This record gives sequence, C-alpha cells and structure tokens, in this order.
Amino acid sequence: MSTVSIYTEEELVLLLKEQSRDAFNYLYGNYSAVLYGVIRRTIFDEQTAQDVLQETFVKIWSNIARYDAGKGRIYTWMINIARNAAIDKLRSKGEIMKGKIQTGEEIVINNQRGTTAQSTDTIGVKAAVESLEPQYRAIVDLAYFKGYTQDEIAKALDVPLGTVKTRMRHALKVLREHFSVYLILLSLFGDW
Repeated sequence: MSTVSIYTEEELVLLLKEQSRDAFNYLYGNYSAVLYGVIRRTIFDEQTAQDVLQETFVKIWSNIARYDAGKGRIYTWMINIARNAAIDKLRSKGEIMKGKIQTGEEIVINNQRGTTAQSTDTIGVKAAVESLEPQYRAIVDLAYFKGYTQDEIAKALDVPLGTVKTRMRHALKVLREHFSVYLILLSLFGDW
C-alpha cells in the first residue's frame, strides 16, 4: 500500500530547494490544474497552453532557489510564473495585438456568459473579479489575465489612458478590500 505525502508549504519549499523529485511530483499533482487554468485565460490554443504549462514547471524547478517566502506564498509565486510565461508566449508570437484583443463590449458579454471563468479558482479570485462592475472587470481581465499594458488597454477599450488608470486604481482598491475580508475570515474560521 503506497502512502500519499502531504506537505506543509514550508516543507514543500524546503524539499523543492533540495531538488526532491517526490516534492516536485506532489507540486505538479496539486498545482498543475490551477496553473493550466491561469495559462488558458491567456492562451486559447490547447496545445500551446500545454507547452506553456510544461515551460512553467521547468521555470519553477530551475528557479526555486530564488523563491523568497518573505515576499509571498509559493502559490502566488507560481501563478505569476505561469501568467508571465503565457504572456511571453503570446508576445513572442506577436499575437497580443493581432486578433486576440476583444473589445470592451465583448469582454463584458463573455464575462456575463462565464466564458472566461477559471474552473480551478481556489482562492476566490474569480468571484472577486466577477463582482466588479463591467468597466472595471474589463480592465482587470486585460491587465492581469491577458498582460496588456495600460496603453494597450486604452486602445482596446477605446478610452483615454487617464480613464484606464483611474478605473484600475478603483478596481485594485475594491479587490484589496475583498481579500482583506477574505483573509480575516480565513484566520478566524480556517480550521473549521
């Protein structure tokens, strides 16, 4: 009978830094689905998304020594690697500005239909972003999930750059408040 390992975050990081294959297999088994979901928000082609997922895990394995727990959780660190790898792949193919841009109206419609939903959302990001008003949600989708610059967002949504900056500040303030409440509740009821 084989035993299934369960690691705390600290144990997992330590074992990964020691290049433990078991820890890496655990990491892949427990986080590949969520990282793939992050990648698919940016990369629409399934094969390309799978390639980016593989590249993401290679980057995680190669750069684990650089991970600093004082700067955030490993989960957040890996999500940023996945998101950046997906954005880099799009930019390397020159696809961001060639047909991959949705208009603001299309983003709102797609969000209302749920077509950009991340099925593996485990920390409530999807719900928090979806709770934003459509004009703010569109900007967060383009900036965070698609990797657009503020200039690219202004062009895609056909709004002034100042409007993009104001809406982004507002959206971040709302999301920050949402997650502050989430963290307080988690600290109070996390062990239930």
